[in-house]
Amino acid sequence: MGKTKGTMTSLNLLANTSLSTPDEFKQLVIKEKNGVLVHLEDVADVELGAEDYNSNISFNGKNGIFMGLWCLPTANTLEVVKHIRAELPQLRALLPSGMKLDVSYDSSIYIEHAITEVTHTLIETLIIVVIVIFLFLGSFRSVLIPMVTIPISLVGTALILLIAGFTINLLTLLAIVLAVGLVVDDAIIVVENIERYLQKGLSPYHASMKGARELVAPIIGMTMTLVAVYTPLGVQSGLTGALFREFSLTLAGAVVISGIVALTLSPMMSSLLLRADENKTGFSGVISRCFSGLQEQYKKMLTSLLHYRGAILIMALLWIALLPVLYFFSKKELAPQEDKGIVSCIIEAAPNATVDQILIYTQLLNGIFKDLPETEKFFQLVNSGSGSAGGHSGIITKPWKERQRTTQELVPILNQKVAEIPGVRIFATVPPPLPGGMKLPINFVVSGMVEPEQLLKVTHQLMSAANQSGLFSYVDDDLKYDQPQLEITFDRNKVSSLGLNLQQVASDLSVLFSGAYVNRFSIQGQSYKVIPQIKREDRLNSDQLKKIYVTGPPIIPLDAPPGTKPQPQLIQLSTFASFKQSTQPRELKHFQQMNSVSITGALAPGVSLDEGLKFLEKTASKIVPSGYVIDYAGESRQLHTEGNRLLKTMLFSFLFIFLVLAAQFESFRDPIIVLFGSVPLALSGALLFSFLGWTTINIYSQVGLITLIGLVSKNGILIVQFANRRQLEGMSSWDAIIDAASIRLRPILMISIATIAGHLPLIFAKGPGAAARNSIGIVLVSGMAIGTLFTLFVVPAIYLFISRKKTLASKHYLHGNAFEHTITLA
Repeated sequence: MGKTKGTMTSLNLLANTSLSTPDEFKQLVIKEKNGVLVHLEDVADVELGAEDYNSNISFNGKNGIFMGLWCLPTANTLEVVKHIRAELPQLRALLPSGMKLDVSYDSSIYIEHAITEVTHTLIETLIIVVIVIFLFLGSFRSVLIPMVTIPISLVGTALILLIAGFTINLLTLLAIVLAVGLVVDDAIIVVENIERYLQKGLSPYHASMKGARELVAPIIGMTMTLVAVYTPLGVQSGLTGALFREFSLTLAGAVVISGIVALTLSPMMSSLLLRADENKTGFSGVISRCFSGLQEQYKKMLTSLLHYRGAILIMALLWIALLPVLYFFSKKELAPQEDKGIVSCIIEAAPNATVDQILIYTQLLNGIFKDLPETEKFFQLVNSGSGSAGGHSGIITKPWKERQRTTQELVPILNQKVAEIPGVRIFATVPPPLPGGMKLPINFVVSGMVEPEQLLKVTHQLMSAANQSGLFSYVDDDLKYDQPQLEITFDRNKVSSLGLNLQQVASDLSVLFSGAYVNRFSIQGQSYKVIPQIKREDRLNSDQLKKIYVTGPPIIPLDAPPGTKPQPQLIQLSTFASFKQSTQPRELKHFQQMNSVSITGALAPGVSLDEGLKFLEKTASKIVPSGYVIDYAGESRQLHTEGNRLLKTMLFSFLFIFLVLAAQFESFRDPIIVLFGSVPLALSGALLFSFLGWTTINIYSQVGLITLIGLVSKNGILIVQFANRRQLEGMSSWDAIIDAASIRLRPILMISIATIAGHLPLIFAKGPGAAARNSIGIVLVSGMAIGTLFTLFVVPAIYLFISRKKTLASKHYLHGNAFEHTITLA
């Protein structure tokens, strides 16, 4: 307030105007009558309590307080949670006796386990790839060369991640798993070609020089093809771009490094390690003889079948024609559901239900949670008021290795049990697989410039059709005309005759019923609200409101002594007001600035998100009048935007590869042979398994399809490049393509089987994050296997139809027996 100012000293002045304890509030004087002071405690109960009692939180069946922590988008979740957990012991030490601090749900546990599982898959992939290489080459010396490529490429990839500022996460680790099967391909091709020249009698040095130089163009072409595949994916916008940017750049970097290593380090190591006589004896000799026999059998079969190349092309065209059919009839979803170790339950109650009423029924839910053997922890948040009543509950499951059933398997079991609980509506679900989604996958929005009642009528027709379809296990809308409302109507004539002020009346009613605060007070440095309101037992129903008194005009009583000042009188509310009860919507929502109603729901087991949305779209086209707008939100909107975007990316990648190959071959014919002789056939093969229900069309499987375009193109590049070289040496197109296909049979089988075997662990992966790996693994393995089989017969057939005769216009010799040449078309 100030200070005193004496001759020698001064004192600070402080007045006790603030109130900080309930007792001080109780002694607050509110009125004086006839010399008697009326304190606040005389007319009211003063207590220190919660701001409101419209919510209840429990953890493992005991009351608690919930505090949620969310990381910033730029923060590392694992690092943040690590630091938080380090602080927990200190926080526990500060708690009063009898109070405990525990972690209800930690999303970083799923991330850590998923990274661990991907790391195990990476190790399995490394072992399988090394074994496959050894079985094909048969010599430890030969195997050592592509084996060295793996760590060098992975170290180089890690350097790229460091320079680009990327982190080691689920997608970059998945990219490294895929890279293991890719980076050895170029080295395998180089080693196999050098060994072929060693068997012809060249020295290791000259064989390495000639074998490597012969593959410069094919390896550059294969490397650029894979880079061209991932470039459109890396520069894509939206959710898919955010998710797969690091993934695509990681794979592109690994492929570029492996190509450089294959053309530099691999030939050098081959000149030092490989021996001409090594393939004649022992296990290596057995492998060489087996492949020689296989090449002869393949050459005979190819020669016979190429006489009927028209039939081969017709069969290939029929298989390609299945591509759009298999794609459009495959189930589609944004991403496969993952087991994140949590099952959530949405609780809905009557809009006028109190917390006490809801808790009567939700206690039964806790009993169901306890009976599940997979339950480790369970929680419950119940609330009422503000136009809604219900809450959120769920279980945290035991670690993945300690339980037999997944969270997806627990959902129908829980839904069957909670359906027996009366008084509330409860539905179990699992969290969305990708960020940005809502609680439920179906979010179908109907909007228009019409009244909400008209929207609701149309929405109820859609919901009725959805319930009868059997495609949905749960359907609801967010426009509910079930909120009880009591309207107080003032008789303005009586208000005027009584001398009332409506502003004062509204203010009195607000103070008594709103629960809003009128001031603040401090305790131990913390600020709290002062909230006046009528006792709960005096406002249990609408009839009690008639007995409420409000402030009237000031008057002087007739028996008052002279000099008495006018005092405000109290007037009963029922004197000048009437009450009317009605039902109103809980809330009115807008979408794109129009009145809207959202249909939310969950799908029945085995039904994809795309199937559910297509049914609603088809039904809406018959029911919804013109002028209404159909839109999507949450996961449904992501599916519509991201699904079509990846399909365009796939087409753009195909076009990009075509242009890259056209520049390399200096021809538009050869890229057609390479791509149309392998890519659509492999894509049809991969989509066959999604059509059969082994997986779905989702963002992971579509990334697998994009990767497949680059992988399967390698086989065609090897055959066409070598056939062109044979023509330059004087062979006819017939002899050139048969010779090229038979000679390139071994490296094609080696890189294809190495890729297939290396990606097999993705198919059989289990645990956290396994669904995404399963999806991309099925696409790559099936597509590569079928695509390779078709490539060996369809590419030669197309080559004979499309390729033009190539002659050598000029040549000059370089080192050894290698030469450069210029191609002219005859």
